Amino acid sequence: MIKNNKAANRIYIVVDALILVGAYVLAFFLRFKWLGFWKFMAISEGTKYLGFEQYLTYLYAIVPGYILIYYLTGIYKVRHNKNWFSEAWSVLVANFFGILFIFSLFYFFKQIDLSRKFLGVFVALNCLFDFFYRFFTRKCLIRLRKKGKYLKNVLMVGYSRTAEGYIDRINLNKEWGYRIFGILDDKMAVGTKYKDVAIIDKICKLEEVLKGSNFDEVIITLGLSEYERLGEIVALCEKCGAHSRFIPDYLNVIPTIPDIEDLEGLPVINIRKIPLSDMANAFVKRLSDIVFGFIALMVALIPMIIIAIGVKLSSEGPVLYKQERIGYKNKVFKMYKFRTMVVQDTESEKEKWTTPKDPRVTSFGRFLRKTSLDELPQLFNVLIGNMSLVGPRPERPQYVEKFMEEIPRYMVKHQVRPGMTGWAQVNGFRGDTSIRKRIDYDIYYIENWTFRFDIKILILTLFKGFISTEAY
Repeated sequence: MIKNNKAANRIYIVVDALILVGAYVLAFFLRFKWLGFWKFMAISEGTKYLGFEQYLTYLYAIVPGYILIYYLTGIYKVRHNKNWFSEAWSVLVANFFGILFIFSLFYFFKQIDLSRKFLGVFVALNCLFDFFYRFFTRKCLIRLRKKGKYLKNVLMVGYSRTAEGYIDRINLNKEWGYRIFGILDDKMAVGTKYKDVAIIDKICKLEEVLKGSNFDEVIITLGLSEYERLGEIVALCEKCGAHSRFIPDYLNVIPTIPDIEDLEGLPVINIRKIPLSDMANAFVKRLSDIVFGFIALMVALIPMIIIAIGVKLSSEGPVLYKQERIGYKNKVFKMYKFRTMVVQDTESEKEKWTTPKDPRVTSFGRFLRKTSLDELPQLFNVLIGNMSLVGPRPERPQYVEKFMEEIPRYMVKHQVRPGMTGWAQVNGFRGDTSIRKRIDYDIYYIENWTFRFDIKILILTLFKGFISTEAY
């Protein structure tokens, strides 16, 4: 069945091997036979290349080598919440290492008559076929799971905030393929429901329930005060041969991916691990901000000139608006925006947030806010160094003072540079939306930062981040 991970991976391996062979053979004929008349693919006179039989000989090493690289780069690691973007990126990374492997292979056998154009065609075809195969498989599997087929049956033990969070995520992502049978809990009355998932019995009935049903997984979602029972529950699951997974109820304390040290067999969890505190990561982040920020500024220069003229014509006052915000390490900086309101004194401006149909906003300013074009001058902030392209959005000092007292972990966001766009914004949390939810997304970004994550957010911003129904 598809829910059997080992069987699914065997199918993936066989298909990947067939794709490799097909792409390899097709690349040879495209390079040396069918496209030889194209100027960029033409073979120069006197150039020596291997024959078809010799190229095929190397497949005996290339196919298992590529499959091993796929395995080592995590392509076959089953993650039900892994999106297609992540899968496609993994394929690209694996093919990069695959090319290095092929070059090493030919160098080891002292074979210099390898066509680089052939390799380019092979990698392009292999990636293309892999993308299509994985995309098609994912779509088919999602469709089947939404119809109730190939689902994993899950039993939950313990009702808590974590249990509610787990149920919420499963309901929002039917394509993950989970079906929750019910919850065992001692505090809640049998029959009590949360999002159609009912309390079916007490925790003391766990062994009886497990022996009477065939569950694929037992999800332990005990509340923090019940952790003394964790060992007993795990032991019962193992006794009954049930695979158990534990979701801790202290996500407000430790990061989603905790950094764990082994202290002579004793696990020690770092409460807050921030990837951007590493100098190498910080250098990559800053370098990408300078490079991409400069490119973005060059692209946006003419639109910014047009917007500046529009701002000037729409109302009296300066084109740019400078506002104090709290940034990296709680330092105050001036954030630049195109002015979207009529000129007002500083104290009046501080009194309240912008509201729907706010009379202070100009007609042209309303358009700029809806499209986020008023944010473009922040590219100067990025190049100066007090902002980043991607990061938590900075807030005004008076609101920081308010939120730091009301919202747990709010100040964690100031441990990295604020951004023009962020994980919260591309998920719809901007303008007049929940600050608590926004902070949850910001902290997730801070604790799970990678360069690839930044690229993903920038791409999502281009596709859905500029137009907002919540910005006014």
